[in-house]
Amino acid sequence: MTDNAIARIIKKVHQIEIRTHRLVTDALAGAYHSTFKGQGMDFEEVREYAPGDEIRAIDWNVTAKMDRPFIKKFREERELTLMLVVDLSASGSFGSLESSKRELAAELASVLAFSAARNNDKVGLLLFTDQIETFVAPRKGRQHILRLIREMLFFEPRGRGTDIPCALNFLNKVLHRRSVVFLLSDFLNTVASPHASHTDKAATSSAPLPDALLRLLALTHRRHDLIGVALSDPREHELPDIGLITLEDAETGDILEIDTSSAAARQQYAESNQQRCEALQRSLRQKGIDLILLSTDQPYLVALRQFFAARTHQR
Repeated sequence: MTDNAIARIIKKVHQIEIRTHRLVTDALAGAYHSTFKGQGMDFEEVREYAPGDEIRAIDWNVTAKMDRPFIKKFREERELTLMLVVDLSASGSFGSLESSKRELAAELASVLAFSAARNNDKVGLLLFTDQIETFVAPRKGRQHILRLIREMLFFEPRGRGTDIPCALNFLNKVLHRRSVVFLLSDFLNTVASPHASHTDKAATSSAPLPDALLRLLALTHRRHDLIGVALSDPREHELPDIGLITLEDAETGDILEIDTSSAAARQQYAESNQQRCEALQRSLRQKGIDLILLSTDQPYLVALRQFFAARTHQR
């Protein structure tokens, strides 16, 4: 790798650090802590009962010995593990605006990682395509998080496809303690691909996720707190009227020509992708898994705030 390439990587990583650090400090302080609680409560001390204390916390053994009421005081076991599971399949490189879906995933993951670091939580990373690309075990510290950002932005994957079950199976084997898991993917070629033929899309776009994948998602969610993040680009939902265009599926190489001057073709394309998105939401909701929808043309901070607020309200 040349010196210029290394300098470019360092510059990009620090740009994201500065931008996301400001967001964590100004906009998300406390939201992460309120949303993700620890794994339990640790006993801290016994103190004398005061009016208003929870009666169920009375320590009857100490109360009997001292002949006046005492209560047990507990401290939340705060430390958590945050796992970022990021899809690096070829479709993530697509971006019709300033940033690609992969860059959007890296920036969102950076915000989550720095939020975790402010709460003294460990952060780990799993990158996957149609195979496991790399795994970085959960650790603490700024330098560790900067490494994760670098990997998410510049790691060169061997595979091009998407195999979410492969990633989840691996995760369930290596994570022995309950963790907060963010699965960041565009979920293309999982539910009907927007580059599949119109006939195929009409038949499958409104279908739920495959049963095997749904079972594995549900299993992972029982073991961990699994949150899905669906990444998209506006051109995956709506095509401009620019005449005949050729679309290529970055993962499979399939080619599709669409005459975008046809209003019917543009509508069919938009409806198919809307059905695909709704099918994904419906499938995850049935398993009790939260889903955050993000697009490269919209600020992710709004969606993240809404997610944190909804989670806090549920608690």
